[in-house]
Amino acid sequence: MKRKLKFEDIGKISDQKIEIKAGKLLISEPFMNDQYFGRSVVLLCEHNLEGTVGFILNKPMVLSINEAMEDFPNIDGNVYFGGPVQSNMIHFIHRVGDKLPGSFEIANGIFWGGDFETLSFLIDTKQVNGNDVRFFAGYSGWDPKQLKKELKDKTWIIGEGNLKYLFSNDPDHLWREVLKNMGKEFKVIANFPEDPSLN
Repeated sequence: MKRKLKFEDIGKISDQKIEIKAGKLLISEPFMNDQYFGRSVVLLCEHNLEGTVGFILNKPMVLSINEAMEDFPNIDGNVYFGGPVQSNMIHFIHRVGDKLPGSFEIANGIFWGGDFETLSFLIDTKQVNGNDVRFFAGYSGWDPKQLKKELKDKTWIIGEGNLKYLFSNDPDHLWREVLKNMGKEFKVIANFPEDPSLN
């Protein structure tokens, strides 16, 4: 007879020794009860002594970038909720690379920011489309002690960033997909119900 998994098993399975750095993912533990981060996948874009910045990849808003920004060239794509910090600001991640001056490569083929006027021109001239860029309202941020404590408390599982996750067209299933692709032990976590009493 199979033993039923309990909440404390998450800590045993996800006791990882992986370095936190730009390009990694933070995957929320399955029972996190948080209006912003429940069942979230966060791409880390910056991690240093001053803190950590990232964007939630799987929280699309009912808002297109053309509705959010006047006079922006037409592009197919919704704005995603990047996090609760400065939620009135638009940020973007892309795979345009050297075409966009000022962009910062956070992982292989994944870039953050860059010259916004150049981006507008590239979109307007059809050199960039909705599959190349993702827009976020706000960002997620932690000070060094805060993230360190959350990791110690097993609030997050650490994963590898991947282009297919960043530009996934199935955000509702991204949390589960990322965990399943991490291997056998994490497939178990991916199947945990949101309500632990149902386990």
